[in-house]
Amino acid sequence: MPRRRIGFWYRFAAVICKPPLVLLLKRDWRGMENIPAEGGFITAVNHNSHIDPFAYAHFQYNTGRVPRFLAKSELFKKGFVGAAMRGTGQIPVYRESTDALSAFRAAIEAVERGECVAFYPEGTLTRDPDGWPMTGKTGAARVALQTRCPVIPIAQWGANELLPPYSKKPRIFPRKTHHVLAGPPVDLERFYDREMTPELLKEATEAIMAAITRQLEEIRGEKAPDTPYDPRRERIEQRRKTRAQALREGIQDDDRAAAQEEGLGK
Repeated sequence: MPRRRIGFWYRFAAVICKPPLVLLLKRDWRGMENIPAEGGFITAVNHNSHIDPFAYAHFQYNTGRVPRFLAKSELFKKGFVGAAMRGTGQIPVYRESTDALSAFRAAIEAVERGECVAFYPEGTLTRDPDGWPMTGKTGAARVALQTRCPVIPIAQWGANELLPPYSKKPRIFPRKTHHVLAGPPVDLERFYDREMTPELLKEATEAIMAAITRQLEEIRGEKAPDTPYDPRRERIEQRRKTRAQALREGIQDDDRAAAQEEGLGK
């Protein structure tokens, strides 16, 4: 299937975005040979800075296979931003949809048209204290198993040093390096021809996240934690601690009340 032309809007966005990216970030980009030359595919990318979508898009643009990001549908309705989102072929996600597969139908259609669809499987900036990928959401795995397209794991590092997670103040000096390593397609064949249960999607997602993490280990020259940070598990643990604290405070209040009553009774 022939690749889609980049088009005016993507080239216009590149003219605006590339100069400041080139100025602010040196580049160490590897693995471009793993980006398919033809046909639809998914890239699954880690997320550790508010500016890394731009830095990653720069890498992807230079491969000749521009990414189509998933974005909330409201952005497609707002003036110049909406026109740019539509013109660059980004994919609206309708959050009001109650059917999980319907929310990604446009992504499936884009892959089947031969597009590159970019997923941030974590769904948000990583909350891992050391910047490692968290557990992922199942959207990328769902689209991959539905279409049986290649899933290219991509790790990036460096944009987070320019603009740390949840920070509004960039650290411009010294000039940072944006490292990108694109790996070979994730082997998902063992998940084909099986019922798409939550357990299957979770297992396929873990395979995708493990591949991204291996790429990031190579970039950083470090070993990632054996267990990825899980924000859901963290929330559960925090609620448990809050309940335990409330229980302890309740017991202490009861003890104080009992002591006061005993004092009054003497």
